[in-house]
Amino acid sequence: MRFLIGLLVVLALLAGGLFALDRYFPEQATRWGMALERSQAKLEARTLKIPGFEIAYLEGGSGEPLVLVHGIGADKDNFTRAARWLTPHYRVIAIDLPGFGESSKPEQADYGIPAQVERLDEIMEALALPRAHFGGSSMGGWIVASYAGKYPDKAASLWLLGAAGTDGGKRTEVRQAYDRGEYLLFSQKPEDFEKVLDFVMVQRPFIPGSVRHVLAEQAVANYTLHTRIFRNLIEHWGEYAVNDKIKDLPVPALIVFGDGDRAVDPGDGLIWKQLLPNSQLEMMQGIGHLPMMEAPQVVAERYVKFREGLPK
Repeated sequence: MRFLIGLLVVLALLAGGLFALDRYFPEQATRWGMALERSQAKLEARTLKIPGFEIAYLEGGSGEPLVLVHGIGADKDNFTRAARWLTPHYRVIAIDLPGFGESSKPEQADYGIPAQVERLDEIMEALALPRAHFGGSSMGGWIVASYAGKYPDKAASLWLLGAAGTDGGKRTEVRQAYDRGEYLLFSQKPEDFEKVLDFVMVQRPFIPGSVRHVLAEQAVANYTLHTRIFRNLIEHWGEYAVNDKIKDLPVPALIVFGDGDRAVDPGDGLIWKQLLPNSQLEMMQGIGHLPMMEAPQVVAERYVKFREGLPK
């Protein structure tokens, strides 16, 4: 009985300590939490340099390289939880694009799609990768698809998750709000961050309060730059759109959309499928704009199955 009581006391003290750490030391709690999740995924934080930028990225696993690119307002850790089921099979490389995450973000740099495509090629050169498989979420899907269109010999396959960048689809809530001068994907104040999470996800994963606090502060700090990047995408959408750039591109592709996506219309999945003749379209029920965060194991395992079906 004494042992049981002692164990309960120790557990209570640990719980109290974790609560205090999460509440009163959010930056430290976030660093430890991120480090733990990256460790579970067998990912290590690294940096490299390309002209004008220092690039932060995560890398782990072995095998054929899989380069993962996040969406607007996001960063490399959007893929960390899904990577737990990817690193046993591939060399996973999740990058922070210039302008995002821990990578360099000079205010006046060009962050349009063509510029980011060229920087992705410079990252490939810095990593000594002549060819890779690519995955991209939202704007990241737009970038990797554009990359495959320009450098088809360097793209072994595409994994497009709620990918933006097609022309001719339905006008989404995000575009309608933009016309009113509103930015649904960005946080001007810390309290806006919860609204953004609710908007982009149907099944929100558990995120500790400390992590949400730190991410909210980072989102506010990046608001001016990221809304400028977003405006550029909207204003040059027709020029940047992938339709003419990837039409009939034979690269194998897995296209994934959540049927609850409010940021990019799920119907755009059909446009992607028509553009890419060697593609599969998967519509996930009850999932929003970020499938790899909302259902990381399911999404990763389905991707592995897709890769297993590719010609050797």
